[in-house]
Parts: sequence; C-alpha cells; structure tokens
Amino acid sequence: MSDKLPLAKMAATTDTDYWNDSCSIEELTYAIANGAVGATTNPVIVYNVLKKEFHLWKDRINEVIKENPTFTEDDVAWQIIEEMAIKGSELLMPVFEKEKGAKGRISIQTNAKYYRDAKAMADQAVKFDKLAPNMQVKMPVTEAGVKAIEESTYQGVNVNATVCFTVPQAVAVAEAVERGLDRREAEGKDISNMTPVCTIMVGRLDDWMKVVADKENIIVNPAYLEQAGVAAMKRAWAFYQEKGFRTRLLSAAYRNQLHWSELIGGNMVHTIPYKWQVRYNGSDVEVKDTIQEPMDPKVIEQLTSKFVDFKRAYEPYGMTHAEFDNYGATRRTLKSFIGGYSQLLEIIRDEMIAGD
Repeated sequence: MSDKLPLAKMAATTDTDYWNDSCSIEELTYAIANGAVGATTNPVIVYNVLKKEFHLWKDRINEVIKENPTFTEDDVAWQIIEEMAIKGSELLMPVFEKEKGAKGRISIQTNAKYYRDAKAMADQAVKFDKLAPNMQVKMPVTEAGVKAIEESTYQGVNVNATVCFTVPQAVAVAEAVERGLDRREAEGKDISNMTPVCTIMVGRLDDWMKVVADKENIIVNPAYLEQAGVAAMKRAWAFYQEKGFRTRLLSAAYRNQLHWSELIGGNMVHTIPYKWQVRYNGSDVEVKDTIQEPMDPKVIEQLTSKFVDFKRAYEPYGMTHAEFDNYGATRRTLKSFIGGYSQLLEIIRDEMIAGD
C-alpha cells in the first residue's frame, strides 16, 4: 500500500470511508479515483459548483427556464439541484453496484428554509429519495429536523443528518433513526438497504468556540480551540459503540489536519472538500487508527471549565432537542446555508431576467 496516496490508503486499510464534499463532476472524478465511495452537497456547495462550472450548466438552466414558463426562480433552482445530484449519482453508481448498496450514495439536502417544519422536510426527503437508487437525503439537526429524520427513516429514506456539531445532536439523530428503523421492522418492511449517517461538523464547532472566546474574553491555549470538534467526535463515536446504534458518524467541515488524522478508524466516514483532499494527499501524515486514542485530559478540562457551550456540546445529553435551534453553531450555519441558497437564486434570476 506504500504507493497509495494517504486517502486511498485510508480507504484500503481501515474501516473508514471517505466521500467527496461536492457534486462537482471534476472534483468527484478525482475523489473516486482516490478511493472515495460517496459524495455530498448543500446549498453553498451547489452555488460554488455553479460559479466554478457555470459553462457546464448555463445552457441547461436556460432550457429549464424556457421549457417551464410558469417556473419561479426557486422552481428552476431545485430542478438544477436535483439534476446535479442525479449526475453525481451516475458517477457513483459503479461503486453502489459493486458494494451492493452499502456504499456509493450521493447526499442531497432539503431546503434549509424548512428547518422548523418537520413535515416539509420529510416530504421533500421522500421525493428526493426517488431521484435515483443511490440517494441519501440531508436534513438539519434542529428540533423539527430530529422528527423529520425519524419519519423519513420510517419511510425508507437513507438519511444524512447535517447542521450538527455536538454529541447530544448526534445522539438525538441516532435515537431517531433507531425509532424509524424499529417502526419499519415492526411492519415487516425491509431495512437491508438502509445506510444512515450523522454528520458532525467538527470545524464549525471549533469556529464557534473561537467566537465565544472572542466575545467573552476567554484566554485558553489556542491549540485547544483546534481540538473541540475532534473531542466531540471521539466522544460521540465512543457513545455510538457503547449503544450499538445503526447510524454511522461522518466528519465534516475541515479546518486543520487533526479533523482527518485524529478521526481515522472505526466504521465512520469523512466527507472532504477537494481542497483538503489535495492537502491531505500531499502530506506525510501517517495513516493509522486514531479514533480510539483518548484526548489529552487537559484539553477536555480546559474547554469544559471555560466554555459552557463546549460542556453542552460534549455531554451526550448536554442539550435538549428544543435547545438545538438556538445553539450558536446551528444559528451561524443555518444562516450560511440559507444565504448560499439566496446566492444560488441570484444566479438563476440573472438568467431568467436577462439584460442590464
């Protein structure tokens, strides 16, 4: 395996999978060649793909506009989002078929504006599930999102929980999935093709700790602020193993090498942006199982004692479902996702209303 790039080596020698964190055709092609077995999208990603690969989509956008004279910019945008996901699903289909459905899926995210409406999220999830055999559907871990995740799982949707940064959110997701799977099993419905995952956006938890430190004038070893997300993921992973949850954890939102190198091993997933794939593949970081290696107790002690929001994030039941929506990282990320969707609509609007 010495001739393999680090990510390909991880995929070949550990239980950890990696996905491409984009539906970009060029980036997904690179990732698959280096061992990736999945992909994921969100409104910001779709907007960035359109900016980068607009030449590939401009004609199709205008075809959709002309073919559907009553479509709003939202209708056009979702048509394109769905078609992007379908193209990604086609690239991953050989993996999906080789792995008999256990791998090779692409995630498509429900409308971020629905974060308070469980029924709207679940209905859209069921619709997206029918776009291709290898679809996975993302929903935010808000209070309503937890309900939507359970219902969507019951309906047979392979879920990918997102807008999730904390151990209590990850636990809420796993418990919701268990309820959904149990309901299916009780009615004799098939669960053999169910591959639920729960994202923890490790870098965004780090980001939030830095915001809190700045706001509250907290002095702490800056290296510890780079490890908050790693600590939460390790705690969540250990709790998942203890409880035997059927959901896999997924690491996302990379800010440094620790978000990859300290979270290798175990039955989990990394969804990595192209930029970070290139960096990791160009590094000399040793690829080895690290997920079970304990955190430095000093890191946990300092973060827990100085940051109430870290303590809430680190304890498996440190927050109630009702508190998820107002957690700082949740608010910031929802604003980012909804903002990215608004920027996407601007691109569509410029094509619909042409001219100066």
